[in-house]
Amino acid sequence: MDIISLDKQFVANTYARFPVELVKGKGSLVYDAVGNEYIDLGTGIAVNGLGIADDGWKQAVVAQLDQIQHTSNLYYNAPCALLAETLCKRTGMQKVFFSNSGAEANECAIKAGRKYGELQKGKDYSTIITLKNSFHGRTITTLSATGQDVFHEHFTPMTDGFVYAKPNDFAQMQTLVKTQKCCAIMLELVQGEGGVVALEKEYVQAVAKLAEKENLLLIVDEVQTGNGRTGTLYAFEQFGIQPDVLTTAKGLGGGLPIGATLLGEKSAGLFTAGLNGSTFGGNPVCAAAAGYVLSRIDESLLSEVREKSAYIFRELTGANGVKSVTGMGLMIGVECERDVSEVIAECMEKGVLVIKAKNKMRLLPALNIPKELLEKAIKIIKEVCAK
Repeated sequence: MDIISLDKQFVANTYARFPVELVKGKGSLVYDAVGNEYIDLGTGIAVNGLGIADDGWKQAVVAQLDQIQHTSNLYYNAPCALLAETLCKRTGMQKVFFSNSGAEANECAIKAGRKYGELQKGKDYSTIITLKNSFHGRTITTLSATGQDVFHEHFTPMTDGFVYAKPNDFAQMQTLVKTQKCCAIMLELVQGEGGVVALEKEYVQAVAKLAEKENLLLIVDEVQTGNGRTGTLYAFEQFGIQPDVLTTAKGLGGGLPIGATLLGEKSAGLFTAGLNGSTFGGNPVCAAAAGYVLSRIDESLLSEVREKSAYIFRELTGANGVKSVTGMGLMIGVECERDVSEVIAECMEKGVLVIKAKNKMRLLPALNIPKELLEKAIKIIKEVCAK
């Protein structure tokens, strides 16, 4: 069966797919339909944090499938409650709302901001400040929160109530807070789709203090940066702040769809029965998978992430054909002198899967990628960049 032709005929044409059909894998190696082997440095866009078909992850999923695969949120289920407890205890947050994706997690965070503004200041205080070059999701409202005009094309009118500040420009942030009727500030600490660029620590801390002073919710979007990706469980830990709302998804489920909106002291009481919901949110199979993923993200693994990150930065910074290397942990952007699409295609031909973010190659390897595979992949990337 020609899967590529079948896909082109029947699947909506919303993805510029690579001409590769992936069929199986183990760890950080994946294989296509004709038997070619690749080192996976994309991990399903920061999803397969423990690699492909991790044995412990599979056991956790299958064990739950043998019990019950779905309950609906009209009933309690243990994996959901245990996962919420783990998330709260490891982040200092107080409540969790579960959904299915990062966009839904961010929708919930936006709802929290609007409800908070209404309660604290009045219904007119509904504006949320986000950053230019940000990306928060593909629903109409999370697209509206996204500070990139290219994502707004064809889908106007956008949802009202969002204004955009230039990253690391604290004066502009102060001006927007003073001139807009704001309820919240929403940040990605590393702008992934915006080119894998980390915000400045001093700026983030100043914004956090401003939000506290002006009684605004500080929302931190860790859909991509979370779950060990940047070398700590969540990136906010490296910036010396505590969010009022924290969103995460992608790597949380290790390959199964789950989103989470974590609510802190200022936001924990905002949602009461009927104010938000999700058919599959907190699904016991997805929650069991996420619980297992979090059990594996300990200091030993996080130390590995930091060591591997330092190795990649060391090897690629100043390498022939490389203009710059940005990011944090194992969320890395590489600006090449050559056209990045050509570089990515040649890497794939040589057995390394990498993806793109704007004009950069984006590296998102599994947190537990074996060092020898990482070294082999980076050697190939250097050779391709140097051409």
